[in-house]
Amino acid sequence: MQIRKYPFRFSIVFLFLLGLLIFFAVHLVFIQIFRSAYLTHLARRQHEQVIELEPVRGTIFDRNKRPLAFNIAVYSLFANPRVMSEANKQSAVMNLSPLLNMSPAEISGQLAKDRYFVWLYRKMSSDVVEKIKAWRIPGLGFQKESKRYYPGGPLAAHVIGFAGIDNEGLEGLELAFNRRLKGEPGWMNVRRDARQRQLMLDPEFLPPQDGMNLVLTIDETIQYLTEQALAKGAEKHHAAAASMIVVDVKTGEVLALANVPTYDLANAASSSTESRTNRAISFMNEPGSVFKIVTAAAALEEGGVKEEDKVYCENGEYRVANHILHDHTRHGFITFRQVIEVSSNIGTTKIAQKIGPDLVYKYAKRYRFGELTGIDLKGEVAGVIKPVAQWSKTSIGAVPIGQEVTVTPIQLLGAIAAVANDGVYMKPYVVKAVKDKYDQVIEAFGPRELGRVMSVETAKRLREILRGVVEEGTAKTARIDGVSVGGKTGTAQKVVGGTYSHDKFYASFIGFAPVENPRLAAVVVFDEPHPSYYGGTVAAPVFKEVMENALKYLSVVDAGKVNETPKTP
Repeated sequence: MQIRKYPFRFSIVFLFLLGLLIFFAVHLVFIQIFRSAYLTHLARRQHEQVIELEPVRGTIFDRNKRPLAFNIAVYSLFANPRVMSEANKQSAVMNLSPLLNMSPAEISGQLAKDRYFVWLYRKMSSDVVEKIKAWRIPGLGFQKESKRYYPGGPLAAHVIGFAGIDNEGLEGLELAFNRRLKGEPGWMNVRRDARQRQLMLDPEFLPPQDGMNLVLTIDETIQYLTEQALAKGAEKHHAAAASMIVVDVKTGEVLALANVPTYDLANAASSSTESRTNRAISFMNEPGSVFKIVTAAAALEEGGVKEEDKVYCENGEYRVANHILHDHTRHGFITFRQVIEVSSNIGTTKIAQKIGPDLVYKYAKRYRFGELTGIDLKGEVAGVIKPVAQWSKTSIGAVPIGQEVTVTPIQLLGAIAAVANDGVYMKPYVVKAVKDKYDQVIEAFGPRELGRVMSVETAKRLREILRGVVEEGTAKTARIDGVSVGGKTGTAQKVVGGTYSHDKFYASFIGFAPVENPRLAAVVVFDEPHPSYYGGTVAAPVFKEVMENALKYLSVVDAGKVNETPKTP
């Protein structure tokens, strides 16, 4: 009856409801057919999150399996801005800014992003994590990651290098072997409710593949001894820079490599480019008198001279073309042995003139000067030695005494190690093996001969001459009580602005011990030491300190190995 009374009003309501029903039905069909893919994707973004599983970066060990670089567990702070109220965001900015040493604008900028996940701070200390957790700010969370840790700080910095915030190698072996060390990441799905609370893990996930480990030839103890002695020497003699390398002469294994300046691997981001440069393999300089081993080897091997042959040294002045060559001390007739012992420029030049420039160049190339040693570190340079066709009339008085040629410390080390190793040149290397996390060898690297510089007999004769340099000549400060030492000093003027400087020098020493059966060889180079600048005064004492302590240490290690009780199967 009421319907009949108000037929128009009823029709309006009926048609409105019918239209509304049709609208919702059409909209629902539209959503189901045309918007289903988008909405499904949106729901998955809201309720499912794919998290990358970080692999454990491989450990870098020294030769005795002492860790030099490894990863430690840390936590990183993230935020979900979409579930945070304005009050939550203001609280986060106010509390986090002073704690994390970040500007309020930087934190606000991250929280203003319309995302479910933004990083706020990566890899923080545990005490900071606990403080943030105590605030219980909604929308903030932590993700477990790993951070590279270098227990030795600056120890072997130029060998190891460092990895960045995302565990990507950026310098040294961390960069050169990054692919092996890094591993492969995995992934997993995390399901969340409408409030973004974690509910469960998806049963399907891809586990990460952990990185490989590196075992180095570096000995942590000898490396420490080397760095300490080199830093002390650089400070004492006010040197601008310095380098030292120690090698096993039989195998080419680098036991220590150090540079001054250096840097702390834990704070690599704040270090300078200069401090990160591996000068031992990438800086060239004229070698000076250490290069005289080239002429000595050529003369002995080719029969051009014998140890006791007399050489007239012109009382300190000798003309070569239009250049006057000088000796530090005036000499008349002295033996060839003494020419090397007292480091006579004139005597060495006269021997070089006798055997000819072709032989000098030939043996310089045998020593691999002007070529890469092939050490397994990035950044090595080859140095320069000109072919004889490019020599000037005065070159025969310059090249044999270490001028008009540039070398690196690693090249000098390879040369003196060849003398110590009966004339055989061994490739220097710093990585012994790549191993997996189960300590299984994936790839091994061993001694490799690169060629013979001289005969065994010539090498023995040259070693005895170099013993005389230490016992009777310019390197008396390299003497070690109870141990026979052989070596050669070098003092070279720096080239500044295209001319030789009279107040800036390189001081160097190359040597080995014991002479009878050499085990270790080393090179020491100082850049701009002052006021003292002679190799025998500046570099040789550092060699002595390191070599003496290293040989004592190795004798203890060897004794321990000999006395080890065999394990019962």
